[in-house]
Order: sequence, then structure tokens, then C-alpha cells
Amino acid sequence: MTKKLVSMFTVTAMVSASAVSMMSGICSANAVDDGNDDWLHAVGSRLYDKDGNEVWLTGANWFGLNCGEAIPHYLWSADCDDMLSEVADRGINVIRFPISTELLMSWMNGTPNPVGSVQASYDPPVDKDDGNGGVIKAGTYGNINKDFLQADGKTLKNSEEIFDVILGKCKKYGIKAFIDIHSPHTDNSGHNYNLWYGKETTDGTMVTTDLWIDSLVWIADKYKNDDTLIGYDLKNEPHGKGQEGDKAAKWDGSTDENNWAYAATKCADAILDVNPNALIFIEGVEQSMSGAMAGDYWGMPDRRDNSPYIGAWWGGNFRGAREYPIKPEHGTSQIVYSPHDYGPSVYAQTWFDKDFTTQTLLDDYWYDTWAYINAEDIAPELIGEWGGFMDGAENQKWMELLRDYMIDNHINHTFWCLNTNSGDTGGLWAGFQYSIASGSKITWEEDKYALFEKSLWQTLETGKYIGLDHQKALGNNGTGLSLSEFYESYASTEGSNLDGGTIVDGGNVKPTATTATAKPTETTSTATVTSSDSDIVYGDANLDGSVDIADAVAIASYVGDSKKNALKAQGLLNADVHGDGNGVNANDALAIQQYLAGIITAIPVK
Repeated sequence: MTKKLVSMFTVTAMVSASAVSMMSGICSANAVDDGNDDWLHAVGSRLYDKDGNEVWLTGANWFGLNCGEAIPHYLWSADCDDMLSEVADRGINVIRFPISTELLMSWMNGTPNPVGSVQASYDPPVDKDDGNGGVIKAGTYGNINKDFLQADGKTLKNSEEIFDVILGKCKKYGIKAFIDIHSPHTDNSGHNYNLWYGKETTDGTMVTTDLWIDSLVWIADKYKNDDTLIGYDLKNEPHGKGQEGDKAAKWDGSTDENNWAYAATKCADAILDVNPNALIFIEGVEQSMSGAMAGDYWGMPDRRDNSPYIGAWWGGNFRGAREYPIKPEHGTSQIVYSPHDYGPSVYAQTWFDKDFTTQTLLDDYWYDTWAYINAEDIAPELIGEWGGFMDGAENQKWMELLRDYMIDNHINHTFWCLNTNSGDTGGLWAGFQYSIASGSKITWEEDKYALFEKSLWQTLETGKYIGLDHQKALGNNGTGLSLSEFYESYASTEGSNLDGGTIVDGGNVKPTATTATAKPTETTSTATVTSSDSDIVYGDANLDGSVDIADAVAIASYVGDSKKNALKAQGLLNADVHGDGNGVNANDALAIQQYLAGIITAIPVK
């Protein structure tokens, strides 16, 4: 899938000659978060906070760090603080920032790339006498992105320093963030390249698999004590046609360099070595083997009939994950699968060749390609990119169907995109004006935002947007809540639009809406052991004599890989605390978390 990034205009960096050092009070993204307690983890297909409360990531993309400007776009037209304040006030609780391995390498090597196309000014630096008994207030002649300036008040900070400032502002407004390796090299069209390695940077360095991993480990280590940056999308849209052989990303059980499943697992483990709390977002590939004929192999020429390959959107094909799931040595509690999905305005795929509905999309494409992962409670999913033009026709219909499916099935998502300059989708922003007197005026594509807004996590009656930070409410104008505020004051009364509408009441999640879904075609066997009831200590899965979060982790690890993370026979009996008759599964880990958080008062749950 090709996304054209349209350069609408270019503005060189503008810095006032009399600007001063960054004002005090701006939160640095390098500063350790005293709480540092907003990290998330997975149990089954859901994400939870430290207290076992279910969360929902509902956000948008803001690209530019992956491009030649080395900075999110439109900071040439508006103030970053104003932009992020509005983003938060409008209910976006997470931002996906596309970036390049090349830019990360420059930071890692201590030679951060400079930025282009940005305005930064603060003039005069302090209040001063106007010579007539009056006062010229600081910033009268310039006051935009003032904290993008070095201490001398004249020199623009580099790309790494400005990213720190941006993350600090995300923290200020209760927004979480994660980065996405959009391409190995810095290029406005770099996403068209198939793989995560094999491209040269502007200084001639070849990006290898090892350098890709090293750069991600470096940034994960840098931000391991700052829960503003909650995770890492390892590679945007690995793709390529099967007949391209080793030039295309594949998903199988080999150790070949172009095997995305192998590379992603290796990279995930390396990141989790330095930050075991980070979420790891893993996208799919473009094509998988169809099994149409015996003897078919990756790299063979395609056939018109009985093709050896099954296609998908770039980054959208997870068919291989059934047989070869991502299972790092650290376990699966931080793994989130992240397909991309688009409508007919981007490309007229075959599943749009009818009067399509949610059920036909599930039957023809979604379910076997990616939706089974969520539907069968295998792992959480985040649709990393979805969006498009409001055409009043088929593309808009597709957006509404996918939106509603994500709402009804608790699928996390980040909309593509905030930027107006995505050539084949457009964006949520419509335009910008800036004046010294009134600051940034940001206009939105209100019809598109209205469609998107329904998929933002919010309370059912008062419509308050729910953030992912336990202390800081989302936004600055009273429209948002912190995660703690929601669970303390709203979850058991009006609830939220999670799963199409739920109220959390005494541990019982009560859905008020259902959605069409294809039936799973596979079942999972579970271990069965017997013992007398007097021997069972419900919840003590690891047999250490107590019931705590380690037991939930042990169960989740067992569900992820029962051979590698085996529980003893008595542990299996103790672990079966959710009375659904299915043996030990993700519901048991969830029940223990709810018990520890006080959401339910006793285990087992009958």
C-alpha cells in the first residue's frame, strides 16, 4: 500500500536573533516520571494497567520524523504546545510517531540529525521598558515553539532534543506515545521499501538487521524510566511479493534474514532485555503461502490460477502467525499484533467488489488475515493505520464498518493520520494559522473527526475522554479523565464505550452490544489434571504459598507457551480460578488481576 506524502510548502527554520533560553517549567521527556506506573501488559486479547484494569488505546499518527525534515510536520505552521493541547482535548490518548532507523542511529551515535522546516522564536526574552514609561511584554514580537531553542536563545535544538521536548508536552497533556520504524533510511517515501535492513543512510552507512535492533534497544534504554513512551512498533508494513524471494518479507519458521517473524522475535527480546515493561507492536507482511499445490515455495513465480500466494494490505497479513506466533523468551505479555487496513479509495481490493458488509469483510478478508487473533483471544491487536477520504460512498462506508468493529471488539487503533499532507488519505487536521497575539489556530476536518471520534475511549453518558495516565487527566479543558479518575468514579456507573458499551460492576463486564463475527475454525486443547478440593489453593499458580501478580504472569506465560512455561500439576489446579470449564486460559490470569485490584472479592469465580 502506497501512501503519498505531499509536500505542500517548505519553510526554513526561523529563529529570532534576540530569542532566549527555553523557559522554565517545561517538562523534559528525559526526566524520570516519579510514578512511572503507567506501563501496560497483555492477558489474552486485552491490555491492562498495573492494577489489572482494562485499557483501550485510541489514537492517531503524526508523521515527519521519518522524513527529511526529521521533525513532525506542521511545526512550521503552528506551536507544538497548542497542537498537542488540542489533540488531547479532542480525546486522542496515544500518538504513533513514524521515524526512521537512520534518525535513531544518528541519536545513538551522538550526532543527531538537524531539523528543517520549523519555526522557533521568543522575542523579547524578558519584559523590557519601551522608553516611554510602558512595558513591552516578553514574547511580543515572537512566541512560537520557544522551547525548541538552545540556551543561547538563537540556535535551534537538534532532532533528538526536540523529540524530548515533544514527549514532555505529551506528558503535560496526558498523551502516551510510541514510535514506529517507518523505514530504514530517512526518506519521505521510505515506507515503499520492503524490509527493515538493506538500505544506505545519507552518510553511506548500510542499515543492517543488527543496527536496526541496536538503535531500538538504545532508545528503549533511554526512555525505560519514562512511561510516556509506552512501546515500539518494530517496522512499518514489511512487504513484498512472494516471487521476489529474499527481497520480500515473509512469515515462516526459518531463520532467514527476510523472515519477519524471526527478526521481530529477536528484536522484541533485545528491547525487553532493557525495558521489560514496553509494549512491542508487531505488524504483518503482505503475502503468505496459500498451500494451493504441493511443492510450492517462497520465491517461486506466481500463477494466474491457484496462486501460491495469498495477498493482503502491506503489514496486514498475519496468516503465518497461526503456525508461527511471536513468542519471545521474555514471554508474550508485551506483544501486540498491529495490522494495517485501508479502504477502496487507497486500492480497489477484491473484497470490495460487492455490496460489502462487516460479515463479508470478515469472511473474505479480515478474519483469516488478522481478526482471528483478537476473536480467539490469542493476543491484543492495534490497527496501526486506518483512515481515508470522506467520499460519502464506499470508502466512508468501509471506515464506519471497521470503526464499529473495533469498538465492539475492543481493538486498539491509531488513525492515519493527523497530517493534512498524506496524499491518498488526507488527515484530521485541515489547516493552521498563527499570530503572536492569539497563538495557533488549528482547523480540523470536522466531518472526518466526527466519524473517528466515536472510536475514542469515552464515558457513555458524559462523553468524557479517558486517558492512559493514572494521575494526569487527558487534555486541559475538562473534557478528559485520568485512568484512575475513570475507574474510581465512572466505570461502575455510566461505564464506557469499550466493547460497544460496558459497565464494570463488581468485576462483571456487561456488554450492551454485539457484532457479527466469523466462527473460529480451530480449537485449542487444554491440560486436565485431578486432585481433591482440599489440596487446591486457588490463585497460587507458581506454588510459592501466596496469591499475587506473579501468579497472573505465570498463567499468562503458560497460555503463551505451555511447553516452555509449564506449570506443575498442582499449579494447574490452583490456576483454574475462572469457572468457564475450559481449563487454564487467559480468563484465569484476568480473574486473579481483578481479585488483587479489589474488582472481585473472591476466587474462584463461578
